[in-house]
Amino acid sequence: MSASPSHPAPSAAAPARRVVRHRAAVLGSPVQHSLSPLIHNAGYAAAGLADWRYEAHRVEADQLATFVAGLGPEWAGLSLTMPLKQVALRVADEVSDTARLLGAANTLVLSGGTWRADNTDAPGLVDALARAGTAAAERVAILGAGGTARAGLYAAAKLGATGVTVYARRSAAVAELRAAAEQLGLELRHAGFADPEPAARADLVLSTLPAGAADAFAATVRWRSDATVFDVLYSPWPTVLAAAAGVAGARVVGGLELLLAQAVRQFEQFTGVAAPTGAMRAALSSAAG
Repeated sequence: MSASPSHPAPSAAAPARRVVRHRAAVLGSPVQHSLSPLIHNAGYAAAGLADWRYEAHRVEADQLATFVAGLGPEWAGLSLTMPLKQVALRVADEVSDTARLLGAANTLVLSGGTWRADNTDAPGLVDALARAGTAAAERVAILGAGGTARAGLYAAAKLGATGVTVYARRSAAVAELRAAAEQLGLELRHAGFADPEPAARADLVLSTLPAGAADAFAATVRWRSDATVFDVLYSPWPTVLAAAAGVAGARVVGGLELLLAQAVRQFEQFTGVAAPTGAMRAALSSAAG
């Protein structure tokens, strides 16, 4: 017998609405394809932080100060991608030694009403290389002279290098790295793309170049089987550079390792909780295929 209008049929209870008390996000432009929300939210779930949420917002460099000023006390931190890593230093109330040294920040942490800028890319790169088995490198080559090259300088110093060769087309871009290199105790040398073969002598090659820009190195350099080649890219993978180095027997590390390592450090700064790295890695690996 069907229920009458005065006695409606019972229905399943609506799911309880999730209460969000703590928020974090990745900012940048573009940002819609960022995997950071996936990584951090997987971490929250695994750590039992049910009232945390991590999202993505498209923010241009000239909008960052206004965006940050409008955030409430429920916000714990922000991850920053291009083009915000340098302007973040001017927005923050405090700046960590690492971020100041490198002239770039990928992290803003809110504590007691104060925003602190930090750089987790640089130590995250060291973490990623150590996990892959590279804990020392005397000779380092960096391909490209952009923002990620600054993290490469930090990693080179931490791994024991005394000098770094930066391969870049513009000498002016390399000149912008000299102040950081000097503070890290590194001799900085500039090499062009016309003769990439000397990169083969490096113990560690860090490519910070966009897709396709490192193909000349892949085709020319005779890679050492005992060298490590890190490529900041991760999609599509392997890159031409990574594939060539892998065929030669070199240890190859991809950008997903850096993406995870810097996110783990951000997670712990935002939450004050040890990051469930395994769950975060599993979510990232699943999404990346």
